[in-house]
Amino acid sequence: MRSLLSAALVVALCAPAPSPAQERVSSASVAVVRALDKISGQTTDLELVRGEPRRYGRLSIVLGDCRYPTDDPASEAYAWLEIRDPAMTEPAFSGWMLASSPALHAMDHPRYDIWVLRCKSS
Repeated sequence: MRSLLSAALVVALCAPAPSPAQERVSSASVAVVRALDKISGQTTDLELVRGEPRRYGRLSIVLGDCRYPTDDPASEAYAWLEIRDPAMTEPAFSGWMLASSPALHAMDHPRYDIWVLRCKSS
Protein backbone atom coordinates (compact mmCIF):
# COMPACT_ATOMS: atom_id res chain seq x y z
CA MET A 1 0.00 0.00 0.00
CA ARG A 2 2.79 2.34 0.93
CA SER A 3 4.64 1.75 -2.35
CA LEU A 4 1.42 2.39 -4.27
CA LEU A 5 1.03 5.78 -2.56
CA SER A 6 4.68 6.59 -3.21
CA ALA A 7 4.29 5.71 -6.89
CA ALA A 8 1.14 7.85 -7.15
CA LEU A 9 2.97 10.76 -5.51
CA VAL A 10 5.90 10.46 -7.94
CA VAL A 11 3.52 10.38 -10.92
CA ALA A 12 1.62 13.41 -9.61
CA LEU A 13 4.80 15.41 -9.05
CA CYS A 14 6.28 14.52 -12.45
CA ALA A 15 3.15 15.26 -14.44
CA PRO A 16 3.22 18.58 -16.27
CA ALA A 17 1.23 21.33 -14.63
CA PRO A 18 -1.94 22.26 -16.45
CA SER A 19 -1.41 25.37 -18.52
CA PRO A 20 -3.68 28.32 -17.85
CA ALA A 21 -6.41 28.80 -20.42
CA GLN A 22 -5.39 31.20 -23.13
CA GLU A 23 -7.78 34.11 -23.30
CA ARG A 24 -8.79 35.05 -26.83
CA VAL A 25 -8.13 38.72 -27.46
CA SER A 26 -9.03 41.16 -30.20
CA SER A 27 -7.18 44.27 -31.23
CA ALA A 28 -8.62 47.78 -31.44
CA SER A 29 -7.12 50.79 -33.17
CA VAL A 30 -8.32 53.25 -30.49
CA ALA A 31 -7.66 53.37 -26.74
CA VAL A 32 -9.24 55.66 -24.19
CA VAL A 33 -6.87 56.82 -21.45
CA ARG A 34 -7.29 59.20 -18.55
CA ALA A 35 -4.62 61.83 -17.98
CA LEU A 36 -4.09 63.64 -14.70
CA ASP A 37 -2.15 66.87 -14.25
CA LYS A 38 -0.96 66.45 -10.65
CA ILE A 39 -0.38 70.20 -10.20
CA SER A 40 -3.81 71.44 -11.29
CA GLY A 41 -5.67 68.27 -10.31
CA GLN A 42 -7.47 68.28 -13.66
CA THR A 43 -8.25 65.00 -15.43
CA THR A 44 -8.88 64.61 -19.14
CA ASP A 45 -10.01 61.57 -21.11
CA LEU A 46 -8.06 61.17 -24.35
CA GLU A 47 -8.77 58.97 -27.36
CA LEU A 48 -5.53 57.65 -28.80
CA VAL A 49 -5.42 56.35 -32.36
CA ARG A 50 -2.83 53.67 -33.13
CA GLY A 51 0.39 55.23 -34.43
CA GLU A 52 -0.73 58.87 -34.12
CA PRO A 53 1.07 60.99 -31.50
CA ARG A 54 -1.27 62.82 -29.12
CA ARG A 55 -0.16 65.74 -26.93
CA TYR A 56 -1.12 66.21 -23.31
CA GLY A 57 0.73 69.05 -21.62
CA ARG A 58 4.41 68.41 -22.34
CA LEU A 59 3.83 64.73 -23.05
CA SER A 60 3.62 63.02 -26.42
CA ILE A 61 1.62 59.77 -26.20
CA VAL A 62 1.64 57.11 -28.94
CA LEU A 63 -0.58 54.02 -28.92
CA GLY A 64 1.04 50.90 -30.34
CA ASP A 65 -1.91 48.54 -29.82
CA CYS A 66 -4.97 48.08 -27.65
CA ARG A 67 -6.18 44.54 -26.92
CA TYR A 68 -9.27 43.32 -25.11
CA PRO A 69 -10.89 39.94 -24.34
CA THR A 70 -12.99 38.93 -27.34
CA ASP A 71 -15.70 37.34 -25.17
CA ASP A 72 -15.99 40.23 -22.68
CA PRO A 73 -14.64 43.55 -24.06
CA ALA A 74 -15.70 45.55 -21.00
CA SER A 75 -13.71 43.41 -18.57
CA GLU A 76 -10.16 44.45 -19.47
CA ALA A 77 -7.96 46.48 -21.79
CA TYR A 78 -4.24 46.09 -22.48
CA ALA A 79 -2.63 49.06 -24.21
CA TRP A 80 0.94 49.34 -25.50
CA LEU A 81 1.95 52.97 -24.96
CA GLU A 82 5.07 55.03 -25.48
CA ILE A 83 5.01 58.30 -23.57
CA ARG A 84 7.74 60.88 -24.02
CA ASP A 85 8.55 64.12 -22.24
CA PRO A 86 11.01 66.36 -24.13
CA ALA A 87 12.64 67.27 -20.81
CA MET A 88 13.66 63.62 -20.30
CA THR A 89 16.22 61.63 -22.32
CA GLU A 90 14.42 58.28 -21.95
CA PRO A 91 10.70 57.69 -22.53
CA ALA A 92 8.61 58.41 -19.43
CA PHE A 93 6.86 55.12 -20.18
CA SER A 94 7.15 52.37 -22.77
CA GLY A 95 5.19 49.14 -22.40
CA TRP A 96 1.84 47.55 -21.68
CA MET A 97 -0.65 49.19 -19.31
CA LEU A 98 -3.59 47.21 -17.95
CA ALA A 99 -6.91 48.90 -17.28
CA SER A 100 -7.75 46.61 -14.36
CA SER A 101 -4.35 47.04 -12.66
CA PRO A 102 -2.97 50.51 -13.45
CA ALA A 103 -0.35 50.32 -10.68
CA LEU A 104 1.07 47.03 -11.98
CA HIS A 105 3.06 48.79 -14.73
CA ALA A 106 2.56 52.51 -14.17
CA MET A 107 4.19 55.59 -15.60
CA ASP A 108 6.49 57.37 -13.14
CA HIS A 109 6.37 61.11 -13.90
CA PRO A 110 6.61 64.05 -11.47
CA ARG A 111 3.73 66.03 -13.00
CA TYR A 112 1.49 63.72 -15.05
CA ASP A 113 -0.24 60.40 -14.57
CA ILE A 114 -1.76 58.36 -17.40
CA TRP A 115 -3.85 55.20 -17.12
CA VAL A 116 -5.86 53.08 -19.56
CA LEU A 117 -9.65 53.00 -19.35
CA ARG A 118 -10.70 50.85 -22.31
CA CYS A 119 -10.19 49.91 -25.94
CA LYS A 120 -12.60 51.34 -28.44
CA SER A 121 -13.55 49.36 -31.52
CA SER A 122 -15.39 50.91 -34.43
